[in-house]
Amino acid sequence: MAGEAERGRTRRGRIRPPYDVFRAAPESKAVWDELPEAVRTAIAGCDAERLAVERSRVAPELREKITAPVYSVAERFASWERVVRRMEPGWSSEDFYPVSAYSNDLDSRDSLDEAMRGLPEEARAGALGRLLERLDARFRAASVPDPDGSLRPWVRPTKERPEAELAEWWKRRPEREPWD
Repeated sequence: MAGEAERGRTRRGRIRPPYDVFRAAPESKAVWDELPEAVRTAIAGCDAERLAVERSRVAPELREKITAPVYSVAERFASWERVVRRMEPGWSSEDFYPVSAYSNDLDSRDSLDEAMRGLPEEARAGALGRLLERLDARFRAASVPDPDGSLRPWVRPTKERPEAELAEWWKRRPEREPWD
């Protein structure tokens, strides 16, 4: 019974499994499991700052109920890995993935750069930095340049910036569209 209470139930009464940040993101999970304590501590600091931002956006009576950030550093890495995996040949999934989710994932990739700048050199040059480089390389391999911005009507960053200042992932489109 305790397991059911921990997992919770859906509206239809089915037991919901515990939330797994690293679902469908095995490479991120493997790196996370091996992070040195100093890097974990720095990530916890980033996550605490993010939690404060997320709490500030809800009604006061809800703030204390939020105990972990939705957009933690781990979630951002896992999210980027999932979108890259969706774009790669051989991915098959029956879960719904709208084009708006792709925009969110690209925004999340932008925020990874911000998070990485806030981490110590040990993280940027170490396993996390190498993971990000590998995921970015896989993204480039599964996408093509989009100089005409063919996705821009549907895929736009949330922060207003001139097109020239956007990171490379905003200027590419998937060879295999994951929302098809």
